[in-house]
Amino acid sequence: MSSSAKLPQRRDQPEPPAPQEVQERQVQIHLRKIPLLSELTDEEILQVRGELRFRHYPKRSVVLHKGGSGDGLLFLLSGHLQVVDVTEDGRSVGLRMLSAGDFFGEIALINDSTRSASVVATTEVLVAFLPATVALHLFSHSPSVARKMLGHLAQKIQRDSEFRALLSINNTTRRIFTYIALMQQTDGPDGTRVVENLPTHQDIANMINTSRETVTRALLTLVQQGVVQKEAHRLIILDPVALQRLVQGG
Repeated sequence: MSSSAKLPQRRDQPEPPAPQEVQERQVQIHLRKIPLLSELTDEEILQVRGELRFRHYPKRSVVLHKGGSGDGLLFLLSGHLQVVDVTEDGRSVGLRMLSAGDFFGEIALINDSTRSASVVATTEVLVAFLPATVALHLFSHSPSVARKMLGHLAQKIQRDSEFRALLSINNTTRRIFTYIALMQQTDGPDGTRVVENLPTHQDIANMINTSRETVTRALLTLVQQGVVQKEAHRLIILDPVALQRLVQGG
């Protein structure tokens, strides 16, 4: 979308639940932190902001329901979400975690289909809803948004492939170690790696089809062996090489 391109007028669409008031300046700061929108001009950001609807959700509430209409694109502005599905026997299976700056609902939007999974708040969250007509206009008129969306979809395919391979590991402890190794990491001091916003043990268990107690024991083993250091909401991988050996069954 060039700086001269205007977003289409919003047509009649199902409105999300009435949002709580959020100061405009605060929203502007949040929007600049969303990678998908980061290269838009100030004018374009203001246009997008004018179309957004904001909503606070408490912890454990359902933000999106499986089977719902793909009527827009959603941005997570603060907090954490988990994408979940329910198996035929009624078990809740975590598919992936979302953190501030992530967007979701893109597949149903692009395919003009219903939601393929539910999204649940694992903390209190602030979510922004962008109507379908406006989001699709961005995809087709903004080269930076289109490029970032293509990159996101390519990474999603790769992550899904890695996750399927992870679930095929029969040894539960190795499955947990592999999941930790696949989590998004940043460089720490002296060759360490850091996992920020570490999910709860129950969230990890839901993701890899095991129990919370098994996750707790596996992490305790890593701590006792000096492979990781666990803090409240982050995990410091002190010895990435040792973790890889455990992933490989060594």
